[in-house]
Amino acid sequence: MAEFTQDDDALLAELGVEVETKAAGSRTPREERIIAGFEEIQRFVDQHGRTPRHGEGRDIFERLYAVRLDRLRSLTECRTLLAPLDRQGVLAQVVREPSGPVDEMDDDALLAELGVDGAAGGITELRHVRSTAEKRAAEEIADRKKCEDFQNFKPLFEQIKKDLDTGIRRTRPFESMDQIKKDQWFIVGGQIACVAEVGEEFLTKYDRRDSRLRVIYDNGTESDVLLRSLQRALHRDGTGRCISDPDAGPLFSGEMEEGDQDSGTIYVLRTRSDDPALAAHREILHKIGVTGGSVERRIVNAKLDPTFLLAEVEIVATYKLSNINRARLENLIHRIFDAARLKIEITDRFGNPVVPREWFLVPLFVIDEAVSRIKDGTITDYRYDPGTASLRPASP
Repeated sequence: MAEFTQDDDALLAELGVEVETKAAGSRTPREERIIAGFEEIQRFVDQHGRTPRHGEGRDIFERLYAVRLDRLRSLTECRTLLAPLDRQGVLAQVVREPSGPVDEMDDDALLAELGVDGAAGGITELRHVRSTAEKRAAEEIADRKKCEDFQNFKPLFEQIKKDLDTGIRRTRPFESMDQIKKDQWFIVGGQIACVAEVGEEFLTKYDRRDSRLRVIYDNGTESDVLLRSLQRALHRDGTGRCISDPDAGPLFSGEMEEGDQDSGTIYVLRTRSDDPALAAHREILHKIGVTGGSVERRIVNAKLDPTFLLAEVEIVATYKLSNINRARLENLIHRIFDAARLKIEITDRFGNPVVPREWFLVPLFVIDEAVSRIKDGTITDYRYDPGTASLRPASP
């Protein structure tokens, strides 16, 4: 058998293997320790029917055995020593870990994080240190302390609770870290929380964006939690929710349905067509639509698209909304302005007739009013009257 190198000794030391001079004609204490450590892995396999695996949610000793097994597999001398004893074939197995980061550190860092003290008597002897999970939990709590200026926030919390009770505000599932921003409200850990301040963005050692937040809670405490820590807490909390803006009307529900979008934009476009019949009404001729993407990308090929009247267009207004059903909202808007719909037929590039249906002869200020009524939930009571160029109460 080949002799262990000095580098191998260092690796074995991390595993808690004592390095001693080999005695002629017998196993060294180091080899005995390698075998003993391997037998612990074998007992784990006998008990669980599988090899130990990495993963923060797993038992701490399973994670240690997984690190040890990786080391034993990587050293030729260890495989040669243990091959006759490998009745389960674990040294030859290749374990495919789940995609995505597990502990976001290499095995050396993981051993240190887990408190493995190889020099003190073996890989299963732990120092009194916190696990990664414990540290992350502590970070998410982030040493909450009394909020000294809570009197400035208390009326806001009271109003939020009233808005939730009356339905002016609604809650919806938390989706992504982009929803965490200044003055956004959440329910996390059973408490209403407000992001009062967002610090400067920085990159973590894993090149991920993060920021330090000041979060105020309805029990009069605050924390300086990291943005990504709040994100994890909201994802892990089965009851964690975002609280909507107060202008969400009846089109905006607390639960996502098929066709709903996390956000959307009502856009108003004006044609730049040189056609005399269109140019004569340019100031009041508007295309009104709803998109979940970029309006700019939506109009990039307008002059080739008969729905844009085969002409360039300009964006004259946009209105950002949250948690909407785009198709339902767009149909409602078009129904409100149906009496002023432009009746025109366009021939496309291939000679086919197309009837654009999103163009209306409506002043921009009336569209502004309609969007306001969409937000406060009263739009369904109104229709556009071309004779007065205004929104009028719908007939009963």
